[in-house]
Amino acid sequence: MNFPTWMSGIQQRTESALEAALPAPGLAPARLHEAMRYAVLGGGKRVRPLLCHAAGSIFGADSRVLDAAAIAVELIHAYSLVHDDLPCMDDDVLRRGKPTCHVQFDEATALLVGDALQTQAFQTLSNRLEGIAATRQLDMLHLLAVASGSRGMAGGQAIDLAAVGQQLAISELEFMHIHKTGALIRAAVLLGAHCGEAQPDALERLGRFANRIGLLFQVVDDILDAEASTATLGKTAGKDAAQNKPTYVNILGVSEAKNMASKLRQDAHEVLAPFGESAVRLHELADFIVERTF
Repeated sequence: MNFPTWMSGIQQRTESALEAALPAPGLAPARLHEAMRYAVLGGGKRVRPLLCHAAGSIFGADSRVLDAAAIAVELIHAYSLVHDDLPCMDDDVLRRGKPTCHVQFDEATALLVGDALQTQAFQTLSNRLEGIAATRQLDMLHLLAVASGSRGMAGGQAIDLAAVGQQLAISELEFMHIHKTGALIRAAVLLGAHCGEAQPDALERLGRFANRIGLLFQVVDDILDAEASTATLGKTAGKDAAQNKPTYVNILGVSEAKNMASKLRQDAHEVLAPFGESAVRLHELADFIVERTF
């Protein structure tokens, strides 16, 4: 199976799994459930589920177990986008080519959507996972909790808000994005590996791969924000510059940011080398992250 076919298949099964996991339309409180489904379904590249499935495939993980881990991470990601778009955060009106959740509904509903999606993620991952020992499942829950909280994504967002208008060194910018963007990407990779009961040495190596991919994703995101159009991105282009946020582009310039992306991609491929052909999907995803246009 070629990469585009594999990717499309994982995206489709992720969409189906998300639709099944979310509360049914019309179920009370109907407006909240409608808004949750609006925020999650029908959009997005599903990069985190793709990484989860790709890592799990190295160790022969069951696809149904991978679905649970993949959508748990994606639900956390979706909640973060809803909250990130709120007026008290980035105050954006467009996400995935449609009005943001607080614009389509209202701010209070959007706040509750984020809260509910976060708990839905842990409800999904705490359901019985066939073939996974309870102790390993507890480790997976802990991994996702840390990646989502003040030592992970939420902490990174706090650093990001505090950095508006500041001049950051590259090391400070990397620290911010290792948390804001990288923590959840790392969780996606490691949760996939846990589904296949990977051993500690493999988890350590995949963690190093994920750290590079997390930074790579953000560097490319900064380049796209500077170079792509709103129509292409499906969200407001140039927003980082308009808000005077520190980015890899405004610190390094576009050319050096692209060089950094190339180096991170090379490093990611090298880290995966001991896995051989079994890691082909992770190799392909590293290339996809660099070459994406939205």
